[in-house]
Formats: sequence, structure tokens, C-alpha cells
Amino acid sequence: MSLTVKKVAALRRRGLPGRYLDGGNTGERGLYLIIQGRRAAHWELRFQLNGKSRWMGLGSARVFSLSKARQRAKEAHEKLADKLDPISARRAERAANALAEAKIKTFRECAEEFIAANRDQWRNPKHGAQWTATLATYAFPLLGKLSVADIDTGRVLKVLEQPVKAERGYPAGTLWTARRETASRLRGRIESILGWATVRGYRSGDNPARWSDHIEAAVAKKAKVEVEHHAALAYAELPTFMEALREREGVAARALEFTILTAARTGETIGATWDEIDLDAAIWVIPGSRMKAGKAHRVPLSDHTVKLLRSLHTEANNDHVFIGAQGGGAGLSTASMTAVLKRMARGDITVHGFRSTFTDWVAEQTAYPSEVADMALAHVVSDKVEAAYRRGALLEKRKRLAADWGRYCTSAPVATGATVTPLRGRS
Repeated sequence: MSLTVKKVAALRRRGLPGRYLDGGNTGERGLYLIIQGRRAAHWELRFQLNGKSRWMGLGSARVFSLSKARQRAKEAHEKLADKLDPISARRAERAANALAEAKIKTFRECAEEFIAANRDQWRNPKHGAQWTATLATYAFPLLGKLSVADIDTGRVLKVLEQPVKAERGYPAGTLWTARRETASRLRGRIESILGWATVRGYRSGDNPARWSDHIEAAVAKKAKVEVEHHAALAYAELPTFMEALREREGVAARALEFTILTAARTGETIGATWDEIDLDAAIWVIPGSRMKAGKAHRVPLSDHTVKLLRSLHTEANNDHVFIGAQGGGAGLSTASMTAVLKRMARGDITVHGFRSTFTDWVAEQTAYPSEVADMALAHVVSDKVEAAYRRGALLEKRKRLAADWGRYCTSAPVATGATVTPLRGRS
């Protein structure tokens, strides 16, 4: 039997939980009155789609009368007749309505909100400043005042291909051709902001700044260039260099010596704090927040390295291992070790290049497998087989490697014309 207005009112007054079918001519629509209590009643539509039975809510019985509920059920069945899922269609309609009713956001507003939302997640505090500076210089002048919903591929390309003047050793041209690295990062940042805006409902559709099968097809391909490696010291010259370095005074000289002995990166050394180092266990554990790969890295320390650390001056309220000249809780600056090289008249080499010196020494003067050296350098694991082999971190082998490297770094310099005797480490 079909429901009537009086029956609906009576059922709601009784409040007896149950499902009541609106039969008769509307029975095929599967319209039900769902009673959950005297003050809880709503309409639902039961239908079949792709062989599966589904339920679709049609609203509260207090808001929608029987006739309105039947009309909504009819509209849903019209969509089913067109092979459309009425539930999915309603979600899409609601999303479109929300987008239409939402406050229009400019690209700049979305960018600022995105940066604020992600700033705490970025490992380096300078990252947010770099985002803001790049966007302010190249994107905001062209996109900043536009509604984020109006940004399309053409406008993104206009940003990437804007003309730039020659400066600081860069040629004149377009941003994409003359400042490729900057332009590439900028495109990625625009893509992230537009993606965020889409999720937030401020725009819809595909991301016009996406790279694969989109922007990459519209911009000039990057010319192949020679990879410029960091200038490194030949390992045969290292004992002589280390002897000269040990004669120099100052925290920066000790930091450079420590960096070489541990094959660390500049940032890892100057950011080192005493709570990361266990002198008794001769181990330095760098937290993932300070590592390039985002994972904690354990560094075995040789006897000479431990001795160096024990000789360092400490400062109250400053946990940095290598204290900056300005004091006040600060560590060394990023340029401090490079300055030591310049004072030693070794501007021909770089601090980072000593990692290459270490790699060459391991490969040519020891029997240690390459994966042991890679782990010592905290290189990112890319091969699944190698990743499985490295699961134990090879710490024991790395301890022996650190000891052998420390002995080599502090060994007596080889006289000119003498033969270098290879050091065969235990594998």
C-alpha cells in the first residue's frame, strides 16, 4: 500500500522504529520512510546499480513532505535510466555548488595559506622563505591578483617564459631557458599551490602546472651539459693536507677536520649537537630532521675523532659541538670551513669534495664493498636488492672503515717520489 500524508504523520507520532515502503504506483521507486524514533525520521531510496543493492538518503521527513520525497526519488530514477549513479551525481552537484558559493581566492592568497599550512613540516626553516621569495619575484606579478580558479596552462606558461635580464653570471632570455633550475622549482611550487586550492574547493579540473604529458610538452628541452663535480683533493695528498690542517687553530679548523674524518656534509657538521654524540660508544646519531634523505644516520667515530671532540671547548646554554665566534648559543656559519680552505690557500678544493676523496680512497685503496662506503656517506638507497642487503646498516664494517680512514687521515705524509702503499681494509 502507498503511504499517505496521514499515515506518515501517524507513523512519526508513534515513533516505532522500522522501514515503511511507499508501495502502489511508487513501489518500483523503492522509496522508504525510515523511523528511528518520535523525533527521528527520514526518507531513503533503495535501488539496484550494476547488480548491487544500494541505499540513498533523501532527507529528513520533517523537511521533505511525502510528495517532495517522491519527486526526489523520481529524479534519482531518471539518472539511473541514463546509466548514472545518483549518489555520485549528487556529490558532484554539491561540490559544484560549494565551489560556486565559496569565497573567490586569489592565487596569492592561496599561496600564502599553503606556505603557512606547510611551514612547520619543512625540515629547513629557510625553505618557506625561499618559496615566498621565488613566488614574489616571478609568480605574483603575473598571477597574484587572479582568481585561482581562472589560472590555466597559458598563464602558467606565461610565468615560466617571462623575459629575464642578464645578471650575476646568468644570461638574458626567458626564465625557463636562462634560469632553468629556478623555473623548474617555481613550476613545482605553482603545481602544489593549485593542487591545494583544488582540494580546498577554490578551483576544479586538472592541474594546469603539472609536468608529465603537459608542461613538459610545451617548454624547451634542457640541453645536455657536463656535470660539474665539487673540486676534491686527491686522496694521496690528504695526509699532508691533514697535517697542515691540524696545525691551524680555531673551531672552524676543527670542524673541517671532523667533517673529513666522518665524511659528513657541511650542514650535518655545523648543526651537530652534543646530545647526538655518545663519546663512550664512539657513535654520532644524526636525526632524520637534519639529514638529506630524511632518515636518522649513525656515524661511527674513530679514536682520533673522539679525541678531537673531547678537546673542544663548550659553552653554557649552547649545545652546538662547534660553537660560532659570535657565541650566544649559535653554531658555526656555513661558510666557516670554506674560509679555512681559503686561508690555507686551497681555494681550488671544496669542503664537499672531501666526500669524493673518501669515496676514491675506499674504491682504490681498500677492499671494502662499495655499499659500505655508500652507507658511510648516507647515500639514498634506490635498488631493492641493495636495500635488503643494507637492512642491518653494516655498522660493524663501517666501524672498521672509520678506524682505517682515521688512521689514513692521520698517517705520516708520503715523501715526494715515494710509492703509496695501498691500505687493504677488512671487508
